Amino acid sequence: MNAIKFKNNCLFYLDQTQLPSKEVWRQCKNLREGFTAIKQLRVRGAPLIGVFAAYCMAQALANFSHHKEQFLRQFKKGVRYLKQSRPTAVNLFWALDRLERVVFDNREKPLSEIKRMILREAVAIHKQDLELCRKMAEFGVKLVKKGDRILTHCNAGSLATGGDGTAVAVIYKAHKVYKDIKVYADETRPLLQGARLTAWELQKNKVPTTLICDSMAAYLMQKGNIDKIFVGADRIASNGDAANKIGTYNLAVIARYHKLPFYVVAPFSTFDLALESGEQIPIEERADNEVRTVLNKLVIAPQDISTANPAFDVTPNKLITAIVTDKGIIYPPFKKNIVKTIKS
Repeated sequence: MNAIKFKNNCLFYLDQTQLPSKEVWRQCKNLREGFTAIKQLRVRGAPLIGVFAAYCMAQALANFSHHKEQFLRQFKKGVRYLKQSRPTAVNLFWALDRLERVVFDNREKPLSEIKRMILREAVAIHKQDLELCRKMAEFGVKLVKKGDRILTHCNAGSLATGGDGTAVAVIYKAHKVYKDIKVYADETRPLLQGARLTAWELQKNKVPTTLICDSMAAYLMQKGNIDKIFVGADRIASNGDAANKIGTYNLAVIARYHKLPFYVVAPFSTFDLALESGEQIPIEERADNEVRTVLNKLVIAPQDISTANPAFDVTPNKLITAIVTDKGIIYPPFKKNIVKTIKS
């Protein structure tokens, strides 16, 4: 399942705000449209945002100047612009910084060659993400046993990456190996990524899935219906604190109370080793109306009520059993083992 397509210098994306009722593909023709697609969550998921942003820059080259110095200024301005679309997912910054290094490390070369290098790097980022998903699944499946009942939150599957996903890639792999695993998907209010996207995606791939309201997770744990939790991440600090969709911290707390393993799955590009802890991770605040309504359609609260709408929360490392990466499974002490694993 591909969420974006890049062919003949044309960029297309599956509009995830229309799922699950409609599968609508749109073309992204310029940086403004790319910015809007990311900002409005038409394209979402930390790894996929990075891949999409790289392609946005590649397809925008046709609109840039043919004079090198002006081209370089426009390129740098375009990178800065896309970085403003969403602040929390570090993969966006990682991918754009990678393109920028290619450009300015080779600024003495002919402009035509620089443009070809940008396109090659964008394709390479996409292909690498697909491979990272495969590796995370290979490592993560070692944590799953026959008959496991797995809870996941938000969407960390093929709609969020260039491959099969992060946390959900582990689920896909486990489903192939054991056949009898069962998945519980949190609805993930306020934008229902679990209900609209994860449940839809898992159902299309014939993985036995039960959708639950966010408030039901603790009860299911109490009744012994859940064996472990797998979630993705948008940014992980050097000490292992992990930012993910709002509600993830809740799950980590109740998982610890019920003595259930809580696993975070993310590629190396999601780690921000420059941050000492999760307190330094910027948390995106979104519009009031996302809380007052259901998907801007059904009004469920007084229109003048004040709201709080952080898009992410941070799970402290002490609540995380292990972090599954494309380079292996990282166990505590995280500060020591993250650096050793990610830099290997």
